Amino acid sequence: MIEVGDLEKGMYIKYEGDIYRVVDVNKHFRARGSGLIRTKLKSLSTGLIRDANFASGEKVEEAELSFRKAEYLYNDGENYYFMDLQTYEQYAIPESEVDEAKYYLIENIQVDLVMHDEKPIGINLPTTVVLEVIETEPNFKGDTVSGGGKPAVLQTGLKISVPFFINVGDKIKVDTRTGEYIERA
Repeated sequence: MIEVGDLEKGMYIKYEGDIYRVVDVNKHFRARGSGLIRTKLKSLSTGLIRDANFASGEKVEEAELSFRKAEYLYNDGENYYFMDLQTYEQYAIPESEVDEAKYYLIENIQVDLVMHDEKPIGINLPTTVVLEVIETEPNFKGDTVSGGGKPAVLQTGLKISVPFFINVGDKIKVDTRTGEYIERA
């Protein structure tokens, strides 16, 4: 059992007989009373998203999951294909389950498949990935003084802000949890 105050985006819980992925969590605290935890939960069986409110202090059951090392192979527009590194079995995961992770998937990247009842229900990415910049504005002399950054599009379609010295063709390290630039690779 896990306290609802400890819920985080991306966790899997058992709630009302179904397994849900936590899509969003908001914590609201009232002056004298207990807090209210508002969540958006996505059902793994139906794919529907529902709102669920909990009083702080309530407990929910964490879903029993296993993880398998896998390698990303390709996508066909509808599904993303992964190969289990021990059994060489291939798994297809629908784009709706891959969600935002698709912006960090490049061929041959190793991920953890999240399994429930021997069926893949999602993926866990490595903390950082190296992606190539395919589109950004050229930098101008003196731009470095203003600080900040400029927009860039990476090879997977991800749009992030990068420092002014980054150019098209540069490979950069990106944090998969926040989607932020870390450093040149």
